Amino acid sequence: MAIYGYCRVSTMKQANEGESLDVQRRQIEGYAHMHALTLAGVLVEEGVSGSVPVEDRPVGGQLFAKLQRGDIVIAAKLDRLFRSALDALKVVESLKTRGVKLHLLDLGGDIAGNGLSKLFLTIAAAFAEAERDRIRERIGQVKADQKARGRYLGGKVPFGFRRGDDGELVSHEAEQEAIREMVALRAQGKALRAIAAAAQAKGHKLSHEGVAGVLRASGV
Repeated sequence: MAIYGYCRVSTMKQANEGESLDVQRRQIEGYAHMHALTLAGVLVEEGVSGSVPVEDRPVGGQLFAKLQRGDIVIAAKLDRLFRSALDALKVVESLKTRGVKLHLLDLGGDIAGNGLSKLFLTIAAAFAEAERDRIRERIGQVKADQKARGRYLGGKVPFGFRRGDDGELVSHEAEQEAIREMVALRAQGKALRAIAAAAQAKGHKLSHEGVAGVLRASGV
């Protein structure tokens, strides 16, 4: 029988700072010591999102591939291992079939020991999944609000604008005038390369693909 601890953080920043990993490691080691379990090792998954199934993660995949009957996996929290309620139930059933036990500290330890633990796992996993959905929804709402107010969301600032001090996009008059000229030239039937050449002659660094993008953004 081998006993393994498993820790995961979702960003490289968390991995580099180490605090979350250290907390998880201490919790796992404390739990093992309290229950007279000797750890064969604590495996660390750094910078991997919980949306990736545990068996597809670099470290998690290696761990689950080598597990044998009688082995135990210990993790600090449900969401360190699973991406959804369905994923949790599937993996737990797979481990039970293989004779592997799973201990989750936030669920009180051995979660496959009885029917009540399985019910608790189902409910807890569903709540964890719902919370992730709520977080994604809140982020989406914030981004939509920022976009509606013209706030810069990252990436390349579109031609015709500059980023203001408060994070909003503000018009750049010279480039806005260039956009109006591009639209007028296109209305005259000018080719994209000819329009790009005219813009370049006035100091605007635009390729014909760039011109096409500007025109699409202008509804042309």
